[in-house]
This record gives sequence, C-alpha cells and structure tokens, in this order.
Amino acid sequence: MLLESVDGRPHLEQVKPVLAAGKPVFIDKPLAGSLADVIAIDELAKKYNVPWFSSSSLRYGQKLEAACKDPKLGKILGAVTWGPCSLEPTHPDLYWYGIHGTELLYTVMGPGCDSVQRTQTKDTEVATGVWKDGRVGTFRGLRAGKEDYGVIFFGEKAITPLTGFEGYQPLVVEIAKFFKTKKPPISDAETVEIYTFMEAADESKRHGGATVKLETVLQKARAEANQKIAR
Repeated sequence: MLLESVDGRPHLEQVKPVLAAGKPVFIDKPLAGSLADVIAIDELAKKYNVPWFSSSSLRYGQKLEAACKDPKLGKILGAVTWGPCSLEPTHPDLYWYGIHGTELLYTVMGPGCDSVQRTQTKDTEVATGVWKDGRVGTFRGLRAGKEDYGVIFFGEKAITPLTGFEGYQPLVVEIAKFFKTKKPPISDAETVEIYTFMEAADESKRHGGATVKLETVLQKARAEANQKIAR
C-alpha cells in the first residue's frame, strides 16, 4: 500500500486498517501530524508485525551515498545540511518541508542525537543537534533567497560540499525493493528519531531556543501515543 495523502494528520487513522490487514506500507511525508501519531503508527505496525517505512527522496541519491563512503573524507565528524523549509500551521514546523533537510542530516550523521537547539527568524530556521558521541549536526531551513538542497561534510581528512537534488527515481526504486523483500531500507527506530528531532526543535522554539533533550519529548509523546492506540 502507498499512503500518499498530503496532509499528515489523518495518516494514523488511514493506516490503521492497512496494518490490521497485514499489508506492507510506504507512508509519504509528512509521516504524521504529531510525534504521538508517529509513535502510534510504529507501535501498531509492531503489534501486527507489518513492515513499513517513510523517507525523503534525498536519502537515496547516488552522489550522496558515494560521498558518505568516500575514503578521502574519512570518518564523518559533523555536517551542515540545508533545504527549503516552508511552514504549514497545521503541522509541527519542520514536519511539512524541513523533513527533507533533516533527513539529509540523518543520512550523513546517522541516529543517536541527544539534544537540539533551534533558532528561528522570518526567513530562516537553524536546528543544531548534539549527538551522544559529541558530534554536531545542523539543519538550515530556507524561506528566502535561492533555495537548494545541500550538505557540507566535516570529515577526519577533508571538508566536502555536495549540492543538488537527484530526483525521485532512487526513492521509487527503494519502494519497489521494499514491496518485493518486505525489508524497509531505513529502520523504524531511525524514522521515529528523525521526527523526535524535529519535535524537539519545536519545543526548543517554544522555550526561546533552549536546549531540549530528545528523550524528554519522546517520553511525553509516548504517553499520548498509548492513549491513541487504546482508542
């Protein structure tokens, strides 16, 4: 099943009968309208033992995959990504379009972020995460001037920029593989963490740019998710 409705808010209710029927599902962005719904989708998928995934197309670009493995770069110590970040008042700020640049950051850095601090102006978002191993990754959301996607890799041996969008075909290939193998190309745990990162960025904004632990917002959302699952 392909769940392609643009509004993330009804996705939980829309996907419930799909999961109950045991059908593997790809859920397009935004995965949901809240972190609680994201967790509820994941928990229901576990309950019914159904594979699922949701992903930005940016994750699977061939140039990006090659750059992440480039021996000339060495171990990745940090990264800055950027991309368009229009807002939709019905969704958490970064869920709507910031998901692309945020997922690009996670493609480079991997999971394991501990805390997030956010700065917002009319035209710009900056969300900086500190990973548990001390690495730092930053997403810069653009709402003015030239809009493009890109990343700067900070490696042990080199600092390397990469820009551009390679299209939707790589994601479509991964979706096709997923439906054949029933094995998601990205773990549900990483997807949940990506949305937790973005919710923590919202929480940081609500507290004037204070540092927010991912685990703090995750615990709160889990309690809400349990209520949604029970209904």
